[in-house]
Amino acid sequence: MRAQFVLSEMGIGLRRNLMMTVAVVLVVGISLTLLAGALFARSQVNASKDYWYDKVEVSVFLCAEGDAAEPCNGRGVTEDQRQAILDEIHALPQVKTVFYESQAEAYQHFKEQFKDSPDLVNNTTPDQLPESYRVKLKDPKKFAIIQSALEGKPGVNSVIDQRKLLNNLFKILNGFQGAALVVSGLLVVACILLVSIIIQVSAHGRRRETQIMRLVGASNLYIQMPFLLEGAVAGLAGGVLACGMLAMFKWGLIDHVLAQNINSTKFIGWGAIGSIMPLLVVVGVLISGIAAFATLAFSKALRV
Repeated sequence: MRAQFVLSEMGIGLRRNLMMTVAVVLVVGISLTLLAGALFARSQVNASKDYWYDKVEVSVFLCAEGDAAEPCNGRGVTEDQRQAILDEIHALPQVKTVFYESQAEAYQHFKEQFKDSPDLVNNTTPDQLPESYRVKLKDPKKFAIIQSALEGKPGVNSVIDQRKLLNNLFKILNGFQGAALVVSGLLVVACILLVSIIIQVSAHGRRRETQIMRLVGASNLYIQMPFLLEGAVAGLAGGVLACGMLAMFKWGLIDHVLAQNINSTKFIGWGAIGSIMPLLVVVGVLISGIAAFATLAFSKALRV
């Protein structure tokens, strides 16, 4: 009978404050989805770094005839200089593999890369593209050693680390991740405030009932339980909503857009999504439940 009464009072409170309860559910759902998305984004960025950093190379561009850059001063690399550079590369213990790309090969790659820009391709000739050595390192982080050993040597135009191009992309992704964390944090604060408002409104609307329950000897926990359950149920619904939104994000964006267009990266699987869903539900219940408990405990008007 007591449990039935508590559940009945909880239902009454939810119905009386239906619009605010829906607002709590939406705020909890969106905030938890953003939080989970930010955590998964961090994992995805770290996995992508490991994947791409293992594949990046150091490009050692050689001087071409007529190159006005200071290391070349209009002089192209000679055969002796080319061989000396190659020997220097092979002598470095940090080098894993190295291959030579001629101007003709560089031009072929250029045409493939910019095949959608025919004007650019037509206005470029093979002699405008430098020959180079493409060096794969055992540890991509050792680029500085390679750079100091080769930069400035006769016949070397420049030494380029391809990681710099990826770092800019990863910085952008990390920025989005940080923004998602900030927004989710603000939404959690909004959720706590909404739950507090719901509890206060609900308690004010039932103040006569709570006074009668106090007079007949009901305990504080028994009187406060319907209010606590109202917050917990709203948080539970928000956690379930977050799980649904996360599943839609995985199915719609990752599986049917990114995975089908980017084959070179392994994306987060359903196992990782499924493992975090129970946590989202628990966190949703805890956020709303704790907010309701704190409101009842610290509000003088609600000390029933």
